[in-house]
Amino acid sequence: MNEWSSSKRGDLSRRRMLGVVGAGVVVSALPSRSGAATRPGAQARTAGEGLVGAPLPRIEGPLKVRGAAPYAAEFTFAGMVYAALAFSTIAKGRIISIDTGAAEAAPGFVHVMTHVNAPRMRPMMPWASSEKAAGNDAWPIMQDDRVRWNGQPIAVVLAETQEQADHAASLISATYEEEPATTSFAQAKANGTETAVLGGQPVHIEIGDAEAALAAAAVSVDATFHTPYQNHNAIEPHAVTVAWHGNELEVHDASQSVVHNAWSLAQILGIEEHQVHVTSPYVGGSFGGKFMGMHQVLAAASSRLSGRPVRLTLSRAGVYRLVGGRALTEQRLALGAGRDGRFVALIHTGTSTHTPDSPHPELAQFVSYSSYATGTLKIDLQWAHLDMVANAAMRAPGEAVGSFALESAVDEVAVALGMDPIELRIRNEPQADPLTGLPFSSRNIVEAWRAGAKRFGWERRNPTPRAVRQGDWLIGMGCGAGSHMYARESGGAARLTLTKHGTATIDIAAHDAGMGTATVLTQITADQLALRLDQVRLRAADSALPGVVPGIGSSQTTTAAATIIAAQRKAVAELLKLLRRDSPLAGLTADEVTPRDGGLAKTDDPARHESYSSILTRARRDELVVEATGGNPTESEQYSMYSYAAVFCEVRVNAVTGEIRVSRLLGSMDCGRVVNARTAAGQFRGGMVMAIGLALTEETLYDERTARIMNPSLSEYHVPVHADVPEIDVIWTGIPDPQAPLGARGIGELSMNGTAAAIANAVHNATGTRVRRLPITLDQLL
Repeated sequence: MNEWSSSKRGDLSRRRMLGVVGAGVVVSALPSRSGAATRPGAQARTAGEGLVGAPLPRIEGPLKVRGAAPYAAEFTFAGMVYAALAFSTIAKGRIISIDTGAAEAAPGFVHVMTHVNAPRMRPMMPWASSEKAAGNDAWPIMQDDRVRWNGQPIAVVLAETQEQADHAASLISATYEEEPATTSFAQAKANGTETAVLGGQPVHIEIGDAEAALAAAAVSVDATFHTPYQNHNAIEPHAVTVAWHGNELEVHDASQSVVHNAWSLAQILGIEEHQVHVTSPYVGGSFGGKFMGMHQVLAAASSRLSGRPVRLTLSRAGVYRLVGGRALTEQRLALGAGRDGRFVALIHTGTSTHTPDSPHPELAQFVSYSSYATGTLKIDLQWAHLDMVANAAMRAPGEAVGSFALESAVDEVAVALGMDPIELRIRNEPQADPLTGLPFSSRNIVEAWRAGAKRFGWERRNPTPRAVRQGDWLIGMGCGAGSHMYARESGGAARLTLTKHGTATIDIAAHDAGMGTATVLTQITADQLALRLDQVRLRAADSALPGVVPGIGSSQTTTAAATIIAAQRKAVAELLKLLRRDSPLAGLTADEVTPRDGGLAKTDDPARHESYSSILTRARRDELVVEATGGNPTESEQYSMYSYAAVFCEVRVNAVTGEIRVSRLLGSMDCGRVVNARTAAGQFRGGMVMAIGLALTEETLYDERTARIMNPSLSEYHVPVHADVPEIDVIWTGIPDPQAPLGARGIGELSMNGTAAAIANAVHNATGTRVRRLPITLDQLL
């Protein structure tokens, strides 16, 4: 045992008991603003009046603008060293030798870890292989001499400063025995594909004979669409700071899955889950890319090997080589319609790139499961396997690229019929889920289309391509529909603490990667308890807290809301047991009382009221602590549940240069009840900005000879910048979903869907050119 570790033995447990560690995100709410607007469905409860739906500012905002919010790469430990990675330069083969001599002689060098001296570790477990698994692949991490993709980490160098670590890592050289590798999409398809699998089931569905119906249709479109590889580019690169305290591991991570990461690290490192403590208090963006990855494991293993705390921050190039992103897709989208516009055939098939160990299918076809009524349906997804970094979940995985193909094809049918594209979509609205036959819990996309069209000025659209021009600029309008499946996790749990001082603390292992979770959960808690915001404290993003609540699939708010509601109900039941005989509430049941003005009141007689403070004080209790789960999401087994988007776009295309400018965007959403109008609008706008990148600028370029990424930096991989983004208008129906907690459905990924198609359809309206390959580049329009 090294001296540093032995001096800290047991310190982690003592710090937890003292409350120094284990708080995760700790936020105290700002006082609510008087006159805050509410959305339809808000429940007024005096002290908490208007909180759900109000456009409240982020409660952690002041910390962030002051630079006082600690991110993963800002935690420090005594004796901490800095890590840098060396990456393989071949796609497949064996490492014959690694020369670390020059690195070891470099200034500030502390330690180097390769497959030769790395501790023995188990392979990572990918998503869905266990309730708490969160890995992006299943390869063993630095356990053998195998190279599986170009960019695989082959060494971890530790040094006294980051600059010294980076320099030392650059001095490492390796020799390889290369093996034939599949490095191009064409080669992968030629090798043969296999039917993709989702949830253990093959992605192949046929209802009726869609091919025959397509051939007999009065009007048909049968086209192939292509979408590129894309990479994650959160403003905060992936980072982790770790320290061993004896056999206990403390991890400060940039993650959207702290409980999953604690469990996964324990499995890989061969220790118990309770010996790993992960916090992720602030995350500078994630979008599906910040789950369990190799970098956390490499940091923990190198820290254990060296006996020093380690900070590992991936460079931007390191994120590209290690994390993965959106897979390349080739999609066939065929639609057949009668002269009345009603669809008689919908065929959505295709192929996406994949690695054999990845749990993430780029299921572009998912959008066609329930978007439109159709007489026949054919769905199929094939995997083409390549030797490259595993693709990862990336905002609206599958749906973002699938909606581009589906909604472009719908637009093509509208043009062929001479029908308004919005009316065509409304005409093909399903009355029940086309696949399952389940009733929709709430589907108000028609209202969203009507409201959006009116606000956007759709009636001014000229349906004739190239008909509107201002100087050298061709102007066009387009639209696209989007949807995202409702999700609620079964592992949701929360702990609620009420004190005799009239305050409440809610503990839940949820995450805030910039989407406003801390604010929203505080609002929900205050609303459920009829407290002011400044009386509620949230503790989150900590593996020591209750719940298995990953920030994934737009499910976190609904999952957390269900647990907070359950905790409130349990607290009410316990409070009623504590009532004195002279209480105004004596003899009442939980069904007869409601939270009101910082306490409980008889539902039909608000004058019979007693505050939480009074109840606890008179019962001689300092606090009441309850823990509850949200239960299984049976609502999604009984109903077809989705959030919906109607997206409108105006573009200007230069007739001389082909330059495209998105001049206006509007998103009209049907997502149930909106919990916070301000953070929701930010989520919607953020998704639409990302979709501008999908449509116009973003593409990861691979050298097909070596499968090496050629543009792993923001100077060569182009994300939308301020000049690319117009003012974005957002509206929503605000109609609560009666089957969802608080009537709210997920929103985080919704606006990513449909926006790229709206842009492409607007480009067609402006230029007369139908683009079926993303990103839309100038050469496709000239």
